[in-house]
Amino acid sequence: MSYVRCQRCGRPTCPECQRPAAVGIQCVDCVNQAARAVPSARTMFGGTVRGGRPVVTLTVIGLCVVSWVLQLVTGGEWTQRWAFAPSVGLDEPWRFLTAAFLHSTSVLHILFNMYALWLVGPFLEQAFGRARFVALYVLSAIGGSVGYLLLATPTVDGGWNTAVVGASGAVFGLFGAIIPALRRMGRNAGQIVVLIAINMAIPFLFPGIAWQAHLGGLVVGLAMGAGFAAAPRERQALVAWALPAAVAVVLVGATLWKYASVGWL
Repeated sequence: MSYVRCQRCGRPTCPECQRPAAVGIQCVDCVNQAARAVPSARTMFGGTVRGGRPVVTLTVIGLCVVSWVLQLVTGGEWTQRWAFAPSVGLDEPWRFLTAAFLHSTSVLHILFNMYALWLVGPFLEQAFGRARFVALYVLSAIGGSVGYLLLATPTVDGGWNTAVVGASGAVFGLFGAIIPALRRMGRNAGQIVVLIAINMAIPFLFPGIAWQAHLGGLVVGLAMGAGFAAAPRERQALVAWALPAAVAVVLVGATLWKYASVGWL
């Protein structure tokens, strides 16, 4: 039996539980208690500083790639099950989100979106923290579908019966959110603004691209990024959940209003 005592609590500790410290030997319980008492490092936006890989960004990319493979191997069945179209969104509201994990069969579509996600995702995930980043991505994706619902031609034989897929709405949300984040950090956001302008112009040059979804995601991302960036430190925890909740309410309200305005409710 060991008679070495912990320098913090004074209890005897066995060799397996001894931990060297600056003031001598401590027991494992005291070491764990001290670790919990140390506040975690925070970014200027309130996110927890984490090392290692951007887990959320990589997870989203992985889900999109797996989903795209399923689209190919199921002959379109996977796409039909999860794609969004306003004509089916009221009865199957999960499609507002699931469409963001689908892409066209063209490899360029998914490569472009995943590359764009990788450009800005890790930065925002680190700056805002994982929880805020998840909320930003999910609500921007839903905002893209809501933008299409609001701006597409509200007829079954028009835009409302056209399925839309792709992570573009969510990616544009990240583009929008990074602008106020960079400005809050005192950095130049001009390159991002130019990139957004170029990508917003592409749908008007190449038909078949849902610019409405791009705009919807961009608006949501700008709003959420501005809110996270402007929150004072003492209210960052409150804004972290209150802002996504408020945006979700607005998106649901806009969706119900649109369906009601055309007599679908």
